[in-house]
Amino acid sequence: MINYNKHINPLAYLFVLLIIAGCGGSDDGGDGGGNTTPKAAALLFPLENSECNEGTIVSDEMSTVPFEWEASENTDSYTLVIENLLDNTVKNVNTQSTTVQETILRGVPYAWLVVSKVNGSTQTAISPKWRFYNAGAPVENHAPFPAELVSPVMGGLAVTSPDLKWTGSDIDNDIESYDVYLDTANPPTTLLTNTSSSNASGTNLNPDTVYYWKVVTKDGHGNTSQSPVFEFRTQ
Repeated sequence: MINYNKHINPLAYLFVLLIIAGCGGSDDGGDGGGNTTPKAAALLFPLENSECNEGTIVSDEMSTVPFEWEASENTDSYTLVIENLLDNTVKNVNTQSTTVQETILRGVPYAWLVVSKVNGSTQTAISPKWRFYNAGAPVENHAPFPAELVSPVMGGLAVTSPDLKWTGSDIDNDIESYDVYLDTANPPTTLLTNTSSSNASGTNLNPDTVYYWKVVTKDGHGNTSQSPVFEFRTQ
């Protein structure tokens, strides 16, 4: 660092600063310090909406599963995010590799994604989120994945007759119906409707009131799964 004092010519000091600034310029679209925005990683394995049978069985309850993705551009490191869809616990794994072995519960549905990061910058890129079942003891039929609530968004504002929307998936493709619960209590216990579609209408709700909702997915074999509880406030 240059220590400007009475022995340094101010014009000379300014000239040096201009040279430094000119050398630090960047044409790569980064932040001026050589950093660029990372790109989102393309996920490879475990496959989306599949049953994962690969890996090493550690015990009756646990197995070690390989997570793999393609290297993304402008990326120095990654965070692998693994979510248990039954209890919503999340594990974050920081790595510079594109393959990670993680020990997780058997017979449990999971979601996973990868966050791409670049050194010296807070900018990140997030991959799509994939869901899979980590194989357990052999079963003839699997429970559906918990429904993903779409609208109203968590903590959002809605009209007094909102259109509730969600997405459902099942590796056996045998979803039969959805029970939709809507209530001012948390968790909601009032059944709004049972439907085979992925949307339902709440009607004549009280204005300026917080409501909670969830979806229970049912398949043709009597298996069920429960979504997280979302809340919204009416206008």
